Amino acid sequence: MKNNYVLSLFLVFTSYLQAQINFVNQATNLGLVATAGDTYLGNGISFCDYNNDGWDDLSIATEQNSKVLFFKNVNGSFEVDNLNLPLNTSQQKQVVWVDVDNDGDKDLFVTSNTDGNKLYLNIGDSNFQDISVTSGLPTQNLETYGASWGDYNNDGFLDVFLSNRSESDMQPNYFYRNNGNNTFTDVTAQAGFDIDSHMTFCSAFFDYNNDGWQDIYLSSDKYFNQNFLYRNNGNGTFTDVSAASNTGISIDAMTTTIGDFNNDGWFDIYITNTPTDGNILYRNNGDGTFTNIAIFSGTRLNSFSWGAVFLDADNDMDEDIYVSCEFDGSNPLFRSSAFYKNRANSTFENSLNSGFVGDAARSYSNAIGDFNNDGFPDIAVSNINYENMYLWENQTNNGNNWLKVNLIGVVSNKDGIGSRIEISINGNKQYRYTLCGEGYLAQNSNTAFFGLGTNTTIDYIKITWLSGMVDYIENVNANQLIEITEGSYSLNIENEFKKAFLYYPNPVKNTLTLKSEKTIKSVTVYTVLGQEIYNNTYQSLKFKVDMSNFKSGIYIVKISFISETETIQVLKE
Repeated sequence: MKNNYVLSLFLVFTSYLQAQINFVNQATNLGLVATAGDTYLGNGISFCDYNNDGWDDLSIATEQNSKVLFFKNVNGSFEVDNLNLPLNTSQQKQVVWVDVDNDGDKDLFVTSNTDGNKLYLNIGDSNFQDISVTSGLPTQNLETYGASWGDYNNDGFLDVFLSNRSESDMQPNYFYRNNGNNTFTDVTAQAGFDIDSHMTFCSAFFDYNNDGWQDIYLSSDKYFNQNFLYRNNGNGTFTDVSAASNTGISIDAMTTTIGDFNNDGWFDIYITNTPTDGNILYRNNGDGTFTNIAIFSGTRLNSFSWGAVFLDADNDMDEDIYVSCEFDGSNPLFRSSAFYKNRANSTFENSLNSGFVGDAARSYSNAIGDFNNDGFPDIAVSNINYENMYLWENQTNNGNNWLKVNLIGVVSNKDGIGSRIEISINGNKQYRYTLCGEGYLAQNSNTAFFGLGTNTTIDYIKITWLSGMVDYIENVNANQLIEITEGSYSLNIENEFKKAFLYYPNPVKNTLTLKSEKTIKSVTVYTVLGQEIYNNTYQSLKFKVDMSNFKSGIYIVKISFISETETIQVLKE
């Protein structure tokens, strides 16, 4: 009887240990011998699948006179990847993989605070062409730290905001519009951005008011520089709403991290800071304003904090927070890092038993990915003082399920940046927003991660693209990566009634079918520029339009009945 009792206690204790969040540094075990050097204020890290093979790779910015480090993920281990890139030995700050030309492969943008920024066009087979000069982006040293990419005018091409931090406080930020032909135009003043210097570390494009247009938040250093929230007006301009939104705080702001910690569909902002006032957690109130709940939530962290990331570490259906710090942990008053476990009631547990054993480095930039494709997000961290990087493998073993989502834009930008992803399980919803260049000098995986708890089926996935198109998928099984191409699961596929008629499929590969209760008199198809490319007359309740020879893109279809007309929008794949 006594032995049975001891066995029961052992099983309970073992189960408790297995259920705990547990991160273990596996960098050297996985072939990651990588030091960024000893750079002032650190270097950035990217945890992005740059070769589109389904495995998240790692890229690390380094100190001056050292090359950018690339590590290709090969089935869960890493190999040094000597990409055919022009030599760049400036002091790099951020490494961002971004598809600037929408051709389906990742181009590379590298910021520097000692030399000009570099844009390398991916020309295939691991070869890259330096188009920094011909692109129209500035070639002089702007002392750039962060670069965030978004599509502010919803034209399908990613634009870039350059966050510049000059020690002399004389360097303004710049915003460049992507012209769609591998060139960019400076629209900083035209778009309405302040052209004074603000020592800005980084920014993030996100849609804070859920109106379908990408807004942007800026984190700036020093108490004499405020942070800014700019609202996108939808006409190519922005309005400064920092004061009206309560987000125009003046602190030593480092990161700009976006997530939805309370699953209310309104995206929140986490900002790191020095110990004087601690970090900021801005809860989005859904009415255009934010409230700092850092103290109430327990996420203030009085240390010298830098990179931060939202992630559902234990896949329990809410996002936790991980923070990297400048201290090495030798002083107990200042943490070397912090992990905040979401309690699902707008408060967090300052967890000290979530692994991270051996964290004794001064860390600046971190990013999440899933290096072994097990559905639990891992954390990569860049350190200084020639310390090797960390790759914190998520070894949490609690039986929870997961879902991963990859997006492929057709009308929107190719990587679906700026899309809003919503899932629902028994009425409980979660939201993710896709970014490119976020946190402190970081880039997270292009894959969106969702924890599902013990649930095995998702009621639906809903994607709202920047194009305005909505894809909707029902009854999705857990524990899979699902890839969604824009328009493939459109809400109007085979079931969209527009008043008196039905049209399908949308998007269309070859033939568009129109069915109506009223006689269709004629059908005319126009390009989005208004050019008529098809017209046919046919008295029938059913009509087929051959679109097999049409180019990919959006078309306007006008259906004329005997006494009225209707207009629909279709996507040709």
